[in-house]
Amino acid sequence: MSNFGFETTADEVLADQDLSGRTVFITGAYSGLGRETARAMGAKGAHLILSGRDATKLSAAADEIAEQTGARIDTLVCDLASLDSVRKAAKEAKARFPKIDVLIANAGVMAPPLGHTEDGFETQFGTNHLGHFLLTNLLMPLVEKGERPRIVNLSSRGHHFAPVDLDDPNYEKRDYEKWAAYGQSKTANILFAVGLEKRLADKGIHAYALHPGGIMTNLGRHMTEEDMAWMMDRIRKSAEESGEEPSGFKTVPQGAATTCWVATAEELEGRGGLYAEDCHVAEVDDASTSGGVRSYALDPDAADRLWALSEKLVGERFAY
Repeated sequence: MSNFGFETTADEVLADQDLSGRTVFITGAYSGLGRETARAMGAKGAHLILSGRDATKLSAAADEIAEQTGARIDTLVCDLASLDSVRKAAKEAKARFPKIDVLIANAGVMAPPLGHTEDGFETQFGTNHLGHFLLTNLLMPLVEKGERPRIVNLSSRGHHFAPVDLDDPNYEKRDYEKWAAYGQSKTANILFAVGLEKRLADKGIHAYALHPGGIMTNLGRHMTEEDMAWMMDRIRKSAEESGEEPSGFKTVPQGAATTCWVATAEELEGRGGLYAEDCHVAEVDDASTSGGVRSYALDPDAADRLWALSEKLVGERFAY
């Protein structure tokens, strides 16, 4: 077992790793956690495929990371809020790249006002879950060619806010509440990992979800001062309830650590369908507000129902 924890950085997690020959595909890779994950893995020899919706920002990030690390870097434009863009990106990836060893679904949006993706899905469910659901499944031929492949879904402790409403995922029948919608999308990220593990484990492909920690990145660009005050108050109250010191925010290098741990840790070899935080597998806990994973996020029946719903919404079935 590792001695890693809350303060561990991505570089510390990867200190003893050699990622030469491994191809790592990262969504949302030109800023925040995705960029730091890419830099840290590139420094250890990984071939990086950076994906995002802005070609100019992708190119700039690739140049800078390559200069810092000497890594071989490719870029792929993909807007997760457009199923058409996802399909084009997956087709291009299959034409350009021979394999993917680690697929990191890092991109996301948090707590925006009510909005919809190009295909009419609620913004957070559509971007955070459905875009990644389609992209991951379309990239599976490349993942299947990987060595000891892993799929890593960035979720959040925000999954505590809400399970997935399988009857109304796009807020067509209920009032929109941005934090519940965020929580629903982050629960979906975990359930998707559970669904992938069930379908792919016998092929040697394992899937994981994780909470990176509370980090100040542009993920929070929609947050108001009131939102920030609410969140800080929630952190303080949950710490008081548990008798612990408030954990506060992580730096970006600390925030990328759990992603890098899940993507590389030998102790996770051969097992998936897990949720990690602070570089360890989290306990199932339906009460704590300061840690753990809710049982509804690991429920295999809910994972199957979400899979079927997601196939219906993206208009494509995936049989493994």
